[in-house]
Amino acid sequence: MSKAFASQADVADKQITFEQLSPHCWAYTAEGDPNSGVIIGDRFIMVSDCTATPAMARDLIARIRTVSDKPIKYVLLTHYHAVRVLGASAYFAEGATEIIASQGTFELIAERGQEDMQSEMERFPRLFRNAESIPGLTWPTLVIGGGIPGRGEVPGSLTVDLGGVRVQIWSPGNGHTRGDTIAWVEEEKVLFSGDLVEYNAGVYTGDAHLEEWPATLQALRALKAEAIVPGRGEAMKGAANVSKALDYTQRWVETLYRCGQEAAAASMDLKAAMAHTRKAMDPIFGQVFIYEHCLPFDVSRAYDEASGIKVPRVWTAERDKEMWAALQA
Repeated sequence: MSKAFASQADVADKQITFEQLSPHCWAYTAEGDPNSGVIIGDRFIMVSDCTATPAMARDLIARIRTVSDKPIKYVLLTHYHAVRVLGASAYFAEGATEIIASQGTFELIAERGQEDMQSEMERFPRLFRNAESIPGLTWPTLVIGGGIPGRGEVPGSLTVDLGGVRVQIWSPGNGHTRGDTIAWVEEEKVLFSGDLVEYNAGVYTGDAHLEEWPATLQALRALKAEAIVPGRGEAMKGAANVSKALDYTQRWVETLYRCGQEAAAASMDLKAAMAHTRKAMDPIFGQVFIYEHCLPFDVSRAYDEASGIKVPRVWTAERDKEMWAALQA
C-alpha cells in the first residue's frame, strides 16, 4: 500500500504555544508546524513569518492582542515558501505598512511563487484551510539588497526601531533557499532564523543549497544567541539549547548531502538513492514530525545538487506527484 502523498493524511490540529522569550520577543509554535516570531516594541510590532492563510494569521493576531495593542507595522518574510507568507494580507488591518524580504526572496516569488503556492496547498491541505481567504501571492514592499521602483535602492541589511528595541535584518547566506533572511535582536540575544534552523522536525530542502548551508549555520553560531525561534520545533532557550538546534539542522543537511553525493557517484536512480539515504537518516531522524513528507523532496534535491544542478529545479504540483509515484513500491 502506497503512503499518502506528502502531508495529506496529517489532519490533526496541533497545540499552539505563544511564549515570551525576552522583554520584547515572543515565539508562536505549534508542535512542528511552521513557527512565527513576534517582536513587540513600545511603538510598533514586527511579525517574522506570517502563516499560510489570512484566516490562520488571525489566530496569531488574537494572541498578540492579549499582550499588546500596538500596530503590527512590519511583516518579515524569512523566505518565499507559501506556508510562510500567504497570510500577510491579514496584517494590513492591524497597521502593517511594510512587508520586508530579501532580493533573493523577491526573485523567487517572481520566478516560482505561483507554482509553489499550488504545490504546497496540495502537499499540506490542513495548513491551507480557508485558502479562499488568500488574495494571491504576497509581494514585499521593501526589498533588502534591492528596492522597489520609485523608492530607491535599499542596502543589504536593515535595522528597524520598534521603540525600545531594535531589530537587525539581513541574509546570512544560502541554505534553505537562496533568499533566507533572519531577524536578530542583539540586545536580547534572540534570533528568528526562519527555516535555516529547525529542531526535532523534518528539514525541508527541496529548494536548498546544501553545500553552502553549513557555512550559513556557522554565521548564525557566531551571533552567540541565547534564544532562537526556529522554523519548526519548539523555541530554544539558553545558549546550549540554541547550539542543539543548530547542531540538529547541520547534522540533517550534511548527512543528506553526503548520501546524495554517494548516490550520484554510484549512478543510482532516485529510488535507489532514497533507499541509500534512508539507511543513514532513518535511525537518527525517522520519528520526527514531517520526516516522511520531507525526505522524498530532500533526496531529490540532494541528488540533483550532487549531480551538478546548482539552481534548484521548480517544484510544481505535477512534478511533486510524479516524484512521489516514482518512489513507491
